[in-house]
Amino acid sequence: MSEYIVKLAENGNIAVDDTILVKDAQSAAGSRILEGFKPLFSAEAVTRLENAGYVMAGKTQVGEFGLDLVGEFSYYSEKEENLKGAAASLVASGTVKAALGVDMNGATRRAAALSKVDFLKPTYGTVSRYGIISCAASGEQLGVYAKKAEGIKEIMDVIAGHDEKDGTSLKETSYNYNTDEAVSGKKVCVVKELLEKADAKTAARVKEYADKLRALGVVVEEVSLDFFDIANTTWQILMTAETCNNVSRYDGVKFGHRAAEYKNIDELYVNTRTEGFNFLTKAVILYGSDVLSKDRYADCYGKALKVRRVIADRFNALMEQYDAVLTPVCSKEAYTAYDIKDAFKTVFEESVFTSVANLIGTPALVSGGVQLLGKAFSENVLLSLAGSVERVGE
Repeated sequence: MSEYIVKLAENGNIAVDDTILVKDAQSAAGSRILEGFKPLFSAEAVTRLENAGYVMAGKTQVGEFGLDLVGEFSYYSEKEENLKGAAASLVASGTVKAALGVDMNGATRRAAALSKVDFLKPTYGTVSRYGIISCAASGEQLGVYAKKAEGIKEIMDVIAGHDEKDGTSLKETSYNYNTDEAVSGKKVCVVKELLEKADAKTAARVKEYADKLRALGVVVEEVSLDFFDIANTTWQILMTAETCNNVSRYDGVKFGHRAAEYKNIDELYVNTRTEGFNFLTKAVILYGSDVLSKDRYADCYGKALKVRRVIADRFNALMEQYDAVLTPVCSKEAYTAYDIKDAFKTVFEESVFTSVANLIGTPALVSGGVQLLGKAFSENVLLSLAGSVERVGE
């Protein structure tokens, strides 16, 4: 598989996934529906990096609208037997220093785990979402891949901070990130129910990471929690509803793919979308349409909004006792090719590990093939825990 959809600079040191706009470079979110679309401006994060002297190496393959496991269903990539994320692969190989990716349903974190690199999904609103191809605006967040926590800190120092062009951007003009807070005495919990959903090798990796934390003086305890499944169902309802609403703008009229054959405007819309969206995106649209329908809105979408608040309260209560939560990020250490008609169910099942951070906007860091979750604005705790483990391994 070619990791790049568009190569921009041979000496580039930052890769940008295809859901993030780069001026004059095709930005299609892995979908045929946006084929040929070239934006007139770059995402705010890209602009900040370029102003700081970084060079964009190219746009990388991403699954259509970031809805799949790790990027396997991009319209522009060849099908591979062993699945891996393009941006994460480039970082793992050292081809680029770091990469930007949009975490909407965990694909970026799963890709990082498979390639054994780090990825941070920061607290919602700390990094501008201006210039991303948005699907689920209330939970998607631009994040950073790097080989180690120190690399993530370097990029986050540049891209984080208030952006008046983004209505969801928080007011802090900048944030100070570090990877060297003292970790001895910190408390981390391991979620029993999530360990049980992972295979033996993945569970062993989490336990091994827990032992490394204990060797650094971190207190690690196993806990039983029942809200991760609920959080996953809740986020999938909200995510599909928001995606359904957002992709309705793609109709073949102003930009992107347009069906060659149609007799009227209705046929133009139907034929363009039939050709332009893949099976998984269509499934998400149908599910989102259902939960937004008149008969289902109150019971599905409306109730999901209320449950989101309950989950946030439950998670915040947990974080009064612990500094971080240690979990698997995937159920297995490798994914193999599968039929796209099974994708909706497959992604739903895997998202149980990742959805809570999207649902309530809290940070999540993947490092060493495992995931650390924390309360809002606790990036330094997560980066320091991961950085301490990484430094011992050097």
